Amino acid sequence: MAERRNTRKAARGTAEAGGGTDGPAPSRLAVRKTYKLYLGGAFPRSESGRSYPVTSDSGQHLANASLASRKDARDAVSAARKAFGGWSTRTAYNRGQILYRVAEVLEGRRDQFTAQAVAAQGLSRAEADRVVSAAVDRWVYYAGWTDKVAQVLGGANPVSGPYYNHSAPEPTGVVAVLAPQHAPLLGLTSVVAPVIATGNTAVVVTSETAPLAAIDLAEVLATSDLPGGVVNLLTGRVPELGPHLAAHADVNALDLTGAGGLAVEFERAAATTLTRVLRPGPGTDGGEEAWLDPDPGTARMTPFLETKTVWHPVGT
Repeated sequence: MAERRNTRKAARGTAEAGGGTDGPAPSRLAVRKTYKLYLGGAFPRSESGRSYPVTSDSGQHLANASLASRKDARDAVSAARKAFGGWSTRTAYNRGQILYRVAEVLEGRRDQFTAQAVAAQGLSRAEADRVVSAAVDRWVYYAGWTDKVAQVLGGANPVSGPYYNHSAPEPTGVVAVLAPQHAPLLGLTSVVAPVIATGNTAVVVTSETAPLAAIDLAEVLATSDLPGGVVNLLTGRVPELGPHLAAHADVNALDLTGAGGLAVEFERAAATTLTRVLRPGPGTDGGEEAWLDPDPGTARMTPFLETKTVWHPVGT
């Protein structure tokens, strides 16, 4: 009995000593992040199985991102269409709550996004912090507009006759967004937030050269009560994905901000399905600094709204 107790004590002592070996504990293997797409509230790989390397501003390899295909673009449009009915009929106040929650979660992860902007874009720490702060503020800005845009853009209309005439803005539907190529966080936020603030759903082609911030932002969206399918993010190449989204019959509007020299080609493709188009503005695809204006106004909300006018007879 005494011999068995001594054996157990010896075994316990060996385990506490790290298995009987001297020296430091072995270092952990790196847990490398797999950057996937964001479709319908999930994070699938591209159906094609393709990926491409993403490098920093100085050429250092950062990660591999999924290379979205035409099939992924179709799946994204389907997810956006499925989500549109529920999102567009939510109260404007509730949509504002959700956008504000995005700002809250992004604020809680600001160190991660700041470090990423430094590594991926070559920004200084101060510049990166300014960009992340502006992105958080931009979500708050559009959260405040959700229940006010109807008051600004709608109202009673004077008519000649015994009628009450009222106009109100309504979301147009599924919006395909070609995000800025050189502003992967603030620029992306500035084109996506106004689309969903007004009740639309979005299919977004992210920056090809700097897509990592977009997928990290997708993780913020996924944990912010935003219903799956309201925002769908495709990492890949604009020349490959843009033509299919521009000509897709179930896409109601197209934002060409990040289309570059292909904007005219995509606009022609969109004309075949009478898709409304927002042309790229001057300087909007320069860099994050082009999006730092703290008061962007309603210019990016109004292109994706339609006006419904109702007539009611009045009097006897």
